[in-house]
Amino acid sequence: MYSAQITRAKPTCIVLLIDQSGSMSDPFQGDASLKKSEFVAEVVNHTLHDLVIRCTKTEEVRNYYYLAVIGYGRRVGTAFGGPLEQRRLAPIAEIADYPLQVKTSYKKVPDGAGGWVEIPVRFPVWLLPAAEGKTPMCEALAQVRSILESWLAEHPSGFPPTVLHLTDGESSDGDPTAIGQELMSLKTDDGSVLLFNCHISSRRNPKLEYPADEASLPDGFARALFGISSQLPENFLAAAAQLGVQAAAGSRGFVLNGDPSSIVQFYEIGTSLTGMTPYKWMDDRTESVES
Repeated sequence: MYSAQITRAKPTCIVLLIDQSGSMSDPFQGDASLKKSEFVAEVVNHTLHDLVIRCTKTEEVRNYYYLAVIGYGRRVGTAFGGPLEQRRLAPIAEIADYPLQVKTSYKKVPDGAGGWVEIPVRFPVWLLPAAEGKTPMCEALAQVRSILESWLAEHPSGFPPTVLHLTDGESSDGDPTAIGQELMSLKTDDGSVLLFNCHISSRRNPKLEYPADEASLPDGFARALFGISSQLPENFLAAAAQLGVQAAAGSRGFVLNGDPSSIVQFYEIGTSLTGMTPYKWMDDRTESVES
């Protein structure tokens, strides 16, 4: 299980599900200048850019992945803009063609004399920060289920879809357990849909990454998210180990009270997939690192 090769003939599907409720405008714990919505948007943009790079062969972007970026807050729906605004799911080549804008940052490289120089790096932007409204998590998960039901009807074999869900609060429209379990019950002939959840907080609470059981979870909300988090398949465990993340057999794809580094690692692990090297990007807010 979870061993199918990802090819153009048998692509896989990745859904990035992002909480865009009003509380995402709050800062991270310990850093009043770093808003959660802004940082998440930046990491998602770098993740999408990396997926484009991975799929680029001899100047051609090959459709190994189909992607959805779904936001929920004031509204539930695609978080893409521009020509992709009406697309719930798009092939990676189409995503590569239609960023909203291209920004310039800088990265440090050796100057050949023992020092460093900064060079400009252009990178595309697909997702803009958003933070408004409540947290309709159940409606959002139901929309993802609809997207994946349609996808699986056309792609019954191959590597199963992966859903990476990031939230900073409890659902405002009910308990997400039932819809989350329905989502996890969908499958290809290679395994069930993988649903990973990353919770981030503005409070100074201890973070918990990739637990294997409920023993250390503080409340019902944490247990509910844990209950709808898939176990990490072996290849995802290998990606976690490469990043220095403590995860073992039985660990769930679940992070509680994550900080900025947790978010970066969550997307790196979640998009590693079979045979792929995790994307190495760390945001120090002055430097960009290309894969």
